[in-house]
Amino acid sequence: MKKLLLVCAFFIGIISMHAQTKEELQAQKAEKQAEADAAQAEANALQAQIDALPGWRTGAFGTIGGSLSNFNNWYAQGTPNNSSGNIGFTFNGYANLIQEKFFWRNALTTNLNWVKLDNKDDPNDDDSFNPTTDVFNLSSLYGRNITKTLAISGLMEYRTTLLDNFNDPGYLDLGVGATWTPIENLIVVIHPLNYNFVFSSGDTVFESSLGAKIVADYTRQIGAINFKTNLSMFQSYKSSDFSNWTWTNSFSYTLWKMIGVGFDFGLRSNKQEALNYVLGQFDPLAVPAQTEPTFENIDNDLQTYYTVGLSYKF
Repeated sequence: MKKLLLVCAFFIGIISMHAQTKEELQAQKAEKQAEADAAQAEANALQAQIDALPGWRTGAFGTIGGSLSNFNNWYAQGTPNNSSGNIGFTFNGYANLIQEKFFWRNALTTNLNWVKLDNKDDPNDDDSFNPTTDVFNLSSLYGRNITKTLAISGLMEYRTTLLDNFNDPGYLDLGVGATWTPIENLIVVIHPLNYNFVFSSGDTVFESSLGAKIVADYTRQIGAINFKTNLSMFQSYKSSDFSNWTWTNSFSYTLWKMIGVGFDFGLRSNKQEALNYVLGQFDPLAVPAQTEPTFENIDNDLQTYYTVGLSYKF
């Protein structure tokens, strides 16, 4: 009986020592964590002071997505022998000069995608990668500060496609007005005097006009998260048929060093582009006869795209 009691007391002592040691280690960990948190807070405060200094701020991030596949004698599908692929990437870069009395903000956004479907049983089909999503946007905003949050500004913005029909159409906005920065990283441009130059080849429906330009941009990095949202609108004074807007969004989450996962999507409305596309499908000799498309009888469907894949930043 005494031996049994001694054994029990021994095990109880070991358990107590272990529990006490664990509690002590947890207390030490909490103390070190508090010191680390305080040091990180000081480092963040110093970084905020550095970011507030006048000078250039540059950066870039984007998404890379793609897939390749090959099928042989896969009879469950309509094309049993084929190879297919999809490749795409986005790029969001900026170079901003921030000074006490003025600023110069420059941004470049691209989204390019290619897709192919090669039917091995059809020697006449197209087996190359063909462009699908094709977005290019370059902007430059210069402003002289009036107050801490308001500036007189001038904007140049150019939009087109790169892979197919370069500058056909192409859009160049030049205008002056005001820029408002209500909070850090948010830029709101309101230019009531803006001319929208539209470039196109041949006899098309595209037309340049005078109007108002509104841009809202929010670009920020929070820890491992990078995101950018940009809304660019043009309201024509001549006709609402010549107005347009584009809203692009990019998100990325860094998993390791500069690599992570990303998601991009965009929305666009442009009635001139919608009519130009429908006219390209119009057949005046069709039976039964088709109604010739005009601004009044076409549907200006919402244009959309998205890209999901690996992300990068630098």
